[in-house]
Formats: sequence, C-alpha cells, structure tokens
Amino acid sequence: MGEVPERTAEALGGRGAEPSSGASPRRAVVIGGSMAGLLAARVLADHYARVTVVERDRLPESADPRPGVPQSRHTHVLVTGGQQALESLLPGLVGELREAGAPWVGVPRDLVQWQAGAWYRRTPATAHLLTGSRPLTEWLIRRRVLADPRVETAQGTEVVGLEGDAARVGGVVVRERGSGASQGLRSLIADLVVDASGRSSKAPGWLAAIGAEPPREETLDTGLAYASCVYRAEADDSTDSLGYYIVPNPGQVHGAVVLPVEDGRTLVTLSGLRGGEPPTDHDGFTDFARRLPDPLVHRWLVKAEPVSAVHGFRNTANIRRRYDRSGPEGFLATGDALCAFNPVYGQGMAVAALNAVALREALGSRRTPGTRHVQRAVFRSSQQAWDISAGSDKTMPGATGNAAASRAVDRPVNWYLARVQRRAAADPLVGAAFRSALSLASPLTSLFAPRIARAVRSEGRPAPHPTRRGGGRPRAARLRREQHGPVNQFTGPRSGT
Repeated sequence: MGEVPERTAEALGGRGAEPSSGASPRRAVVIGGSMAGLLAARVLADHYARVTVVERDRLPESADPRPGVPQSRHTHVLVTGGQQALESLLPGLVGELREAGAPWVGVPRDLVQWQAGAWYRRTPATAHLLTGSRPLTEWLIRRRVLADPRVETAQGTEVVGLEGDAARVGGVVVRERGSGASQGLRSLIADLVVDASGRSSKAPGWLAAIGAEPPREETLDTGLAYASCVYRAEADDSTDSLGYYIVPNPGQVHGAVVLPVEDGRTLVTLSGLRGGEPPTDHDGFTDFARRLPDPLVHRWLVKAEPVSAVHGFRNTANIRRRYDRSGPEGFLATGDALCAFNPVYGQGMAVAALNAVALREALGSRRTPGTRHVQRAVFRSSQQAWDISAGSDKTMPGATGNAAASRAVDRPVNWYLARVQRRAAADPLVGAAFRSALSLASPLTSLFAPRIARAVRSEGRPAPHPTRRGGGRPRAARLRREQHGPVNQFTGPRSGT
C-alpha cells in the first residue's frame, strides 16, 4: 500500500481578514480529519478551489490508531447503506477494504445472534458487514482523499474559535497544538467552515462567542459503557460461524460483539450500563462475559489468546445538534458533530458516508445553495439512524436526557416495531426487511409493507440455538478461506435453515 500524500496548508492569514468574494469560491475548511471530515473534504473539492482539513493529531501513514479517535480500538462495522454511500463517493473503496483484509460477514448466516430474547435462524445472508478495524477503514479513505491535489491538511493544529459574526462565519482561529492558550493564534479565512470534529465538538460555544445562536441539543443517554480487546484464536470445528452478537435489551442489559478483523485477529467488545461497566483487566473482562444470557462468549474467551490491552469507552450518549433550525451562513456540521449515536448500533461510519452523499447532492442541486438548505439535507440523511438508536434506547432502564421521554402517539408504532424485532429472529422474510432497515439500505417504512405486516402478525416457532454443535469459537480457517471469495458463496452446514 502506498503512502498518504501530505500537503500542508500554507501560512495562515492574520486575524480579522475577510472571507473571499467572487463567483468562484476560494476555500473551504473542514475541522477534523476523521472519516466524516475526509468524506466531506472529498465532496467539497468539487466545489472549492482549496479544501483545508484541520486536524489536531499528526495523521499516521498506516492503519494505526491515533489519540484523536479513542473509539478506534473498539468494534466498528460498515453496514450495507454505508458501503453503498462510500462506494458512490470513492468508487472501488469497498474492494480495496476487502483486498486489505477487511472481513466480509454475511448476516444472519455467519453470525450467532441473540436479540430480543431469541436466537436468530442462520438462514442465507441478506446483508453483509465489513468488519475491518476502524484504523484500516479510515486510513484507506484518507489515502484516497488526500491524493486529490485540491485537498490539503493542517496537522498538529487545533481550532479554538471561529471568525465572523452572528450572520456569517468567515473562517477559523487556530493554534499549533501544545502552544499556550493565547500564543500563536492565527486565522484561516474560508468561504465555508464544516465542523466534523466529532461528538465532543466545541462549535456551539464558538458560535455563541461570535454572537451566533448555538444549536439546541437533544440528548439520550443509557449509561452504556463498553470495553474491547483483540484476540487470536485457533480454528474450531464446534461452530461454522464467524462471530457472535448478543444485543442488550431492557430485560438483559449486557451485550457482546465478537467479530473478525484483518490479519487473522478477532475483536471482542463487551458492554453494560452505568454501575455495571465491563472491567479493563483481562481476567475481569473474561469473567464479565458470565453475565451474558448464554455461556458461549465466555467459553470462547477462556480458550482465546488476548493480544492487546483491554480498552474502555464511556462516552456513548445519543446527541443531536439542531443546526437544521438555526445558525449563521458559511457554517455546516456533519458526522458525529451533527448527530452522534449509541455505538452499539454500528451506524456511525455509515452515517458519515450518508452525510457526505447528502452534502454532494445538496451542493449540486442549485447554482448557489444556501447554508441552511445544505444543512437540512445533511441532517435528514441522519434521521433514520437517529430513529433507530434513540427509539431503542428510550426503552432501556435508567435512560436520561431531554430526548428520553416517549410520546403517546409513538406507542402503536413502537408496539409494532417490537413485534417486528421478535419475528425477525425466526421469520426469514421479516428478518431480511429488518436487517435492510437497520443497515440503512431501506427506509423504516418498508417494515410496514403489507406482506411484512402479515408475517409480523403471524405466530412462529422460536429459532433453535444456532451454533452447529453447541457453543464454540468462530472458525478462523473458514474466514481466511472465504473473505476474498464471491459474496454469496458459503461452505458448511448451518443450523436452523
């Protein structure tokens, strides 16, 4: 794999400079060089002469974790909707991910899954997950985006404020990371500023400081905490699955994800709620798995070899900032800075790509689209993921926040969707529709189609325990044999088909 080209932004302009004018926009600035920022930069490069990505970290030249993305050590999946969006933005990237070793996991066939109190039948796959590590995915995207000569970086640089006023943002105030609070402040003047700095964005405060109205924030926090560790495990004939997925619910609040990543490794993430967080030592981590509703993950951990430290993560609230309702011209938000989700639903990377597609479509829909028009389009592209994440989290015990309350008008829909979730485990038709919606490949309204509604109302027998011969480790040998093969070719029998 080649090196990432680096073009550093030239010396920044002095404080108080005015935004550029003229028919052709001169510069866009993107705050944050993670996936959402990189994909936004890719789109903006077709509309601005220069795009500068301002990033606090020094970006690695390989697929390595970095301090600015602490969640990168935990499980990430790229669901179908995200794959489609990413491919439309960077054609061929999904193939590059697979060539680099990102596993291709078919669901439900390749997963032993427990959700809503039931085991899922491992019928033929109707959706696929890319389960390569976050550093691998981000690095391949970064390599592609930064190969564009119109995109440059300002690395080791942090944004500390905005230039402009209540009516319009005209740039960012930056300093070299590690310098004093008021030392070395400089301005980077821009026609458009895009905040892609993540769920901990400081943009609301920066907007208030220049007299602009900060966005209203909607929050919903279940207190979810999780911890992750990388393992190596030998092939085992006791199951032909590639991983395990134990989904928490109000009656069983502990979860587990066991999925392959590149280089023959397996990444395990365990989760619990506040007061019942998974430990970050190896023995405690393994013992925590006893709390799950089935011993199969605990048995797997006992036999596997840890090859990393256990890393914890606690910042998991759903946060939505309503930039679609207010804000000055010249400023947009995307990715987690706009809408951040409980990571247990695996939506973050997909929504970053969907936001970028919406940005592209909005910028191309008019000759000179206004900021609010564009922001509303980007916001709408995250709506379905919010409905899924927040809708599920409202039912969890101890959920807090101003978006935690359920409305009476939502109760019939919630009743129906809860039944969809239960039927999805055993009914292939309902399961396929459910996975397509959760994968952001189909709208939630597809779950109300007549044939799905008829199947949801019917009764069916529960699925059996889906390992082939009891609980066992996912077969690493089969993964290595198949991850580069045709999408729908699988070998070996599956139970419950």
